[in-house]
Amino acid sequence: MQIPLCSVIVVSYNSGPALHECVRSVLASSVPVQVLVSDNGSADGSLEALAAAVGDDSRVTLVENGENLGFAAACNRVLPRAEAPWLLFLNPDCVLQPDTLARMLSVLDGMEDVGMAGCLLRNDDGTEQAGCRRREPTPGRSLLRVLHLGGLSRRLLMPGDFNMHREPLASAPVDVDAISGAFMLVRRAALEAVGPLDEGYFLHCEDLDWCRRFRDAGYRVLFVPGVEVLHHKGLSSGARPVRVEWHKHRGMMRYYRKFFSGRYPRPLLWLVAGMIWCRFGVLALYHTARRALP
Repeated sequence: MQIPLCSVIVVSYNSGPALHECVRSVLASSVPVQVLVSDNGSADGSLEALAAAVGDDSRVTLVENGENLGFAAACNRVLPRAEAPWLLFLNPDCVLQPDTLARMLSVLDGMEDVGMAGCLLRNDDGTEQAGCRRREPTPGRSLLRVLHLGGLSRRLLMPGDFNMHREPLASAPVDVDAISGAFMLVRRAALEAVGPLDEGYFLHCEDLDWCRRFRDAGYRVLFVPGVEVLHHKGLSSGARPVRVEWHKHRGMMRYYRKFFSGRYPRPLLWLVAGMIWCRFGVLALYHTARRALP
């Protein structure tokens, strides 16, 4: 096997045929790759199907965790096996083009202060996916978003929405607060300085946390609009929407406690926390009622 330029880490949980499609697209890359699949106890036959498809391809390593460890822990579980100077954390419902990694690495060549980079994620209908370029979800921005006061925030010259997908795309790579965990290209040297993903998050918000920690350590987080990846969002999480929403809202609360405690007035943090859990309650009722309908 050639010495890999990029180790691609894919966390799988009942990902179905998408897992094979994802890995196949990675193996077709024009740069040498290593693929590490960290499986969280899939029971849909997807891991067995992938094993049969890749055969004895030495570029692919399958790690069976035996249970659902969550995204962060599953990524960290295979980190010691990564051999390349670059690591791509990739969702199993993403599809790369053969030149995706080569183009990303070409952009990052010489940018030693860039710790991680993301690209333009596309939905199935071709639209830009929410979350691939983001501002930090501060308590103030979160409150304005929940109260639908985006117009007021613009008048105050403070962008209220942390998802930037409705804003014009830049013509060149640009620094952002955060990128999507579905596609995170990370410099190994920066990862070793910052540390691995925080396993206190089970699902969602661990990418926000990592981006914040990279920025706090002095590394740039870069969004590259000229490279596009198709992301069939939510293929493995759509079956249990209430559980996913629980972990998403719990993760946001952890993020606020970790980075904003002591920096904002407590009443504001209490208000935001209350609205977060109210939002979860509404969404849980919605998903429960939707599943109950014939």
